Amino acid sequence: MKGRVHVIGAGLAGLAAAVALVRAGRPVVVHEAAGHAGGRCRSFFDAATGRRIDNGNHLVLSGNVAIARYLRDIGGGEGLGGPERAEFAFFDLASGERWTIRPNAGPLPWWIFSPRRRVPGTGPRDYLKAMRLAHAAPSLSVRDSLSGDGPAFRRFWEPLAIAVLNTDAAEGAAALLWPVVRETFGRGEAACRPLMAAVGLSECFIGPALARLAEAGAPVRLNQRLRRLVFTERRVRALEFASGERVAVGADDTVILALPPANAAAVVPGLVTPQASRAIVNGHFVVPDRVTRPEVLGLVGGMCHWLFRRGDIASVTISAADELCEQPAEELAAAMWREIGMALDLAGMPLPAHRIVKEKRATFAQTPAEVARRPAARTAWENLILAGDWTDTGLPATLEGSVRSGNTAAKAVAEVQQALDNKAFSKHQPVSA
Repeated sequence: MKGRVHVIGAGLAGLAAAVALVRAGRPVVVHEAAGHAGGRCRSFFDAATGRRIDNGNHLVLSGNVAIARYLRDIGGGEGLGGPERAEFAFFDLASGERWTIRPNAGPLPWWIFSPRRRVPGTGPRDYLKAMRLAHAAPSLSVRDSLSGDGPAFRRFWEPLAIAVLNTDAAEGAAALLWPVVRETFGRGEAACRPLMAAVGLSECFIGPALARLAEAGAPVRLNQRLRRLVFTERRVRALEFASGERVAVGADDTVILALPPANAAAVVPGLVTPQASRAIVNGHFVVPDRVTRPEVLGLVGGMCHWLFRRGDIASVTISAADELCEQPAEELAAAMWREIGMALDLAGMPLPAHRIVKEKRATFAQTPAEVARRPAARTAWENLILAGDWTDTGLPATLEGSVRSGNTAAKAVAEVQQALDNKAFSKHQPVSA
């Protein structure tokens, strides 16, 4: 008999695990501390702008295979949109230059030999340096691995590293950037098309998942903050919640802990997790309909890193933004708007309605030291499994990494069940004379 799976946490990793489990026919119940699902991957109505905005900006690439499978499973595939071909427009806030990176179809990157497809002032060798990432020692940073200097680094590799790792290129782990390059740019144009939620993150990734779970009879219990895991020998025997409720974990049941690293470490004795974190600051601004610049725009030479347009909302992201989180929101808004005005040809327009969102612990700090602290999905307790973009997925802390961690956790549940079935089978076999 298949035991119940308790998924603690309804962020993207927890939902991905739950969806994979119901697809496999497992009984599932999800427990979430907040009054809503989605964690950082969600949308909400903002009174300041009068618009529905995302908590943070998340860019998906067409080569993100786990996300594609997840969206197929929940019926949310139509929620992503983007250009028909992979094009990455950039604007240098310091010099005013604009350029567009255009990868070609197929795995052989002949685009790097075309001056019209690459960063101005760069040559093919600047991009072939990517192979250094494939062989980078675990202790190397992106800057050290790529010998960071010159226009290619400042205008391509550094923006890519900061966006992917949410950590400055001088300290971000080079080995962690390589799988992203390999699975997207390394597979050609079809694998690196930028995609965004057409309406919102909740409408694309969260709402359809909750509907899929409801259809499968898997309840999602909101406002259920886990206070303690009760252990006996090598198993979790009960879940205790802040409300005082105690939920027994049966002999065939499994627990997936899909919480942030600090929360997981607080309830699992001896669990080693990444400790340092990095912030992200997002700004959302109402802009005129006349804007014609690309919907996704990389920014270099200033404070902001990426600009996304959806309808009449322009959103900018600043990664590795720990110091900026201490600044007043209105100061940040004014500085962001100056750069948006330059990038979207709106210079001189007064500061419009806006919302600044500070995520002080957006991701773990993806430095070599912190990457070494990522735990595996399986734990010392036979029925306790971890999920989250901070676990050892082999990928950075991205949406793709979150979904893969959920899939890995679901696969581990099947392994635990198989071990239990083998144990029960052995127990009931007759002993030969």
